[in-house]
Amino acid sequence: MDAASKKKLKAQAHGLKPVIIIGQAGLTDAVLAETEIALNTHELIKVKVRAERDERNQISEKICTATGATLIQSIGQITVIYRLNPKK
Repeated sequence: MDAASKKKLKAQAHGLKPVIIIGQAGLTDAVLAETEIALNTHELIKVKVRAERDERNQISEKICTATGATLIQSIGQITVIYRLNPKK
């Protein structure tokens, strides 16, 4: 994905609220299933990860790998991911 596309998606994500919140239990199969549903519905979502910095980065990478999504932005506990839904 080129820089211009990422910039446009960052601007769109600015007004969004986190759809997925990953808490104390971490990244589970249920969370991944809900993330798949959210990506199919919205394409661009925010995920709030309540963990330490290193663990947040690992969780964000695992989500993107498992769902085939692209990491757009990660600031603090908020991660923005995008996956094109070809059916839309």
